[in-house]
Parts: sequence; C-alpha cells; structure tokens
Amino acid sequence: MTICFHAVIQASLQYIMNDTSQSFVKFEKIDKSYDGEVLVVKNLNLDIAKGEFVTMLGPSGSGKTTTLMMLAGFETPTNGEIFLDTKPISKIPPYEREIGMVFQNYALFPHMTVAENLSFPLEVRKISKPDIKEKVQKALDMVELGNFGTRFPAQLSGGQQQRVALARALVFEPRLVLMDEPLGALDKNLREQMQYEIKHIHDRIGITVVYVTHDQSEALTMSNRIAVFNDGVVQQLSTPDILYEKPENSFVAKFIGENNTLNGVVREVNGSSCTVELDGGFGMVKALKINVNEVGEKTQLSIRPERVSIDKTTSDSNNFSGKIEELIYLGDHIRARLDVCGNKEFIVKVPNEGSFNHKEGDELKLSWNSEDVRALDL
Repeated sequence: MTICFHAVIQASLQYIMNDTSQSFVKFEKIDKSYDGEVLVVKNLNLDIAKGEFVTMLGPSGSGKTTTLMMLAGFETPTNGEIFLDTKPISKIPPYEREIGMVFQNYALFPHMTVAENLSFPLEVRKISKPDIKEKVQKALDMVELGNFGTRFPAQLSGGQQQRVALARALVFEPRLVLMDEPLGALDKNLREQMQYEIKHIHDRIGITVVYVTHDQSEALTMSNRIAVFNDGVVQQLSTPDILYEKPENSFVAKFIGENNTLNGVVREVNGSSCTVELDGGFGMVKALKINVNEVGEKTQLSIRPERVSIDKTTSDSNNFSGKIEELIYLGDHIRARLDVCGNKEFIVKVPNEGSFNHKEGDELKLSWNSEDVRALDL
C-alpha cells in the first residue's frame, strides 16, 4: 500500500494544533448489546476534540459502525453515556442533535433537484427562504457544484452525487458531521480524489468529523487520529504516522498497511530491546520489545516491507537470505515476494532505480535494523 507521508505529517500537525483540553465528543464506558448477551462494543472510552477528523477503522463486525450509529442517535447504548459539547445525548432523538450525516448510498431524494435536496434540512428547521437560497448556494460552491442546483440526482455522476450528499450534511451548519463509508461505492481513482476533497473541506471550515471506513489508506490519508476497532474494542488510538510506524499489537500491525511477520520465542530481554529465536531454527533476531516482557514468551515480529534492505548488512546481526518467489513491477517500485525463514509471503519493496536485476528463484541477501522490528503479542 502506498502511503502519502505528506498527508500523514499534515494530519499529525493539525491534531497537535487542536485544543484537546476539553472533549467535544466523549464516549464514557459505552457497552452495546443487541441480544442482552453478546457485546458488540465493549467499555468504549473515547474523547474527540472540537475540529478533529477522527476515523473509526476496522473490519466488518468490529463495532465501528455501531459506535457511529450510537453517536448519531439511531442506536442506544446498553451501558454508559455519550456526551456532545459536555451534554449527555443518549436520550436526545437524532433530529435534535444537530448532527450531519453522509452515507455510502448518498440517500438523496431522486424526485428533488440538487438545490431542493439541500433546501430540505433547512426547511425542516424553518429557515427563511432568502436564507435558504443563500445557504444552499454557499454549500454548492463549497463542493464545486455551484451551477448544478437545477439538476436531478440521476443526472449526476457518482462523485457529484457524493458531493451533493456532503453539501446537504453541511448546509445547516451542524455541530458535528458523521460519515459512514461515504466513498465505498466509488471507483478507485474517484475515491482517492474525494478523500482529498473531503479533507480539504474539513481543513477549510474546521468542523468536527467522525468517519467510518474499513479502508486503511483512506483512514491514513484523511484523519487527525484513527481508532482501530476489533471485536468491539479500540485496539489503538493514534495519529496516522504513529499508528503505522509504531503498532502496539499484532492486530494493528497486520491491519494497517502491508506487514511481514516472523514467529519466535524471546530468549533475551535488555531494556527496550529483546532477542528472539525464530521458529524452525532460522536464527536470532534483535527487535524492539513492545508488548512482550519475559524470556520464554512467544512473540510475533513485525517488519514493514519498505524497511527491509537488499544486498546490505547490518551491524546488529539481523542478516538473512530469501528466495524470490514472485516479482511484480509496479512502476515506481518492484514488489518482491520471498521465502524468508519459512515465511513464503515475505514482501520487500524495492525502489525502481534501474539497478535491480534479479529474477524469480534467485537468493537475495536481506537485512533490517533492530529499531524497525517490533516484538508483539502472538
């Protein structure tokens, strides 16, 4: 997966600038069960600052959408309380929360023009007709559809319809905007374009956004912070760069970006580092000690593909060899799949600098720095 590090750094800096001294959205000890027995969200405690763009990321069934629906008011927590601008909202109906919503299926009224779709939430709030006209035009201009007010949804492309849905969510100037997989129905190129457009709109108007997706690249590109969900629990809540570079457990390491794993047993612990004996007798690896503590513990080592060097050696003994199983040319880099220490799905990304002349079946010398290997839970 290609990661836009400029966007990552920008997102991190934006978050640092936010005032996090007081939560604008607060989930406090939230549980959610549909049958009274199985919890789909478990003891959720999450604080979101005003103006933040926070993404809830996770696989299907992880609890992220249920969490969003509780914030929107379409679901009620089984236990705990949700606060918006310090006020509890669990007993407040959705239409009184002043929250904008953007869905994957756009949810536009097909019999109404674009302008009428945007006017609807304003008419419900009994805004005057002159103000409605002004607000609708302002919202359409914001999403670069200023001349599309008289068209019907069926006359628009998928990307244009999504822009209209976004404008409708913002037209009544809500306190908070929630987005549930809003780009899932778009093709890859259009989806990537819309990611940047939504991010830029957020940067311009500074509204608080809570976004749900299962797309890791989308989350990394757009967010100030990301909450990674699995089995109803937030596994890690971090800025995009920290989440990718410093995963706290094996689930996050696997779910965020491409990741190589090697299993083994901890043989030595020395401060923040450890030495791991690989399963199968393939040797020792020096790594950062993340969530292993004692000699004899089983661990899974995490190594990002771009941190593996070819035809180089490292001074900390993390030097191995691998047999090339497959080479894929991807323009700016070559993706090599190798058999390394018993793992036949070990990936190395080689920059396309014109010097790589290996072929499938060749043996490669590999190395990585101990600071780039994380010893995680198995």
